[in-house]
Amino acid sequence: MDDDLLANFLAGIFGSIVILIGLLVVFRIIGLTGVISGMLAGAGISAFIIGFALKDIGENFLAGIILAFKRPFKIGDIVDISGIRGQVLSLNLRDTQIKTLDGKDVFIPNSILIKNPLINFTIDGYLRYDFMVGLDYGSDYMGAMSIIDSALRGIPGILEERKKVTVRVHEMAESTLNIEINFWVDTLDDSIGDLDIKSTAILNVLTSLEKAGFNLPAKIIELKTHKGDSLKTS
Repeated sequence: MDDDLLANFLAGIFGSIVILIGLLVVFRIIGLTGVISGMLAGAGISAFIIGFALKDIGENFLAGIILAFKRPFKIGDIVDISGIRGQVLSLNLRDTQIKTLDGKDVFIPNSILIKNPLINFTIDGYLRYDFMVGLDYGSDYMGAMSIIDSALRGIPGILEERKKVTVRVHEMAESTLNIEINFWVDTLDDSIGDLDIKSTAILNVLTSLEKAGFNLPAKIIELKTHKGDSLKTS
C-alpha cells in the first residue's frame, strides 16, 4: 500500500483480531469450550462495564479509524494541532505521534484531532510566505516595488512559474507606506528549508532597496508644543 499511515493502522487492527481468534482457537483445542461460552454469555454486561471505564480509549480508537480512512494527513506532513506544530511520524489505535520542530515527540489522542481544527501545511505541496517593507513617504513607490520584484527573482526555492510572486501596497501606516511581499515555496522539496528561503528573500529585498537609496524608516513620532510655544531643551 502506498499510504504508510493507513497501512500501519490497518496492520495494528488486523494484528489484534488475529491474536483474539488465536486465543479462541487455543481455548477450544485444550477443551475450554465451556469457559468460552461463559465468557460470551457475560460479554454484554462486561462490555458495558469495560466500555464505560475505557470510554476515552474507545473514543480514541474510533477517531483513529476515521483519521485512517479520511486521511487529512500522511506520514511526513507538517501539521498544526491545537497550537502543536510538527511532522507526523505515526498513527496508532490510540494516538498520533508528532515530532515538533524543536525535536520533541508529542503523542496527541486521536479524539483531539477529530474535535479540533487541524492545519496541514504540506498536503498539496505549496505554502505561501509573506513579509512587510515600510517605505518613507515621498519615495518612488513604483520604482521600489519594481526593485523588490526583481530582488525576489532567481532565489532558490521560490516558485515563479507554478505560483506568482506578488508585491502590492498593504496600507498607509503612520510613518511608512507598507508594501506586502508574497511568495510560494514547494513544501515537498527538502533540498532547502522554508525559513532559509524566507531569510534570503528578506535580505535580498533590503539590500537591493538600500543600494538604490531608499529610506526604510522606523516609526516616526511628531512632537508639537502647546500653542506654538518654543520647545525648551537642556
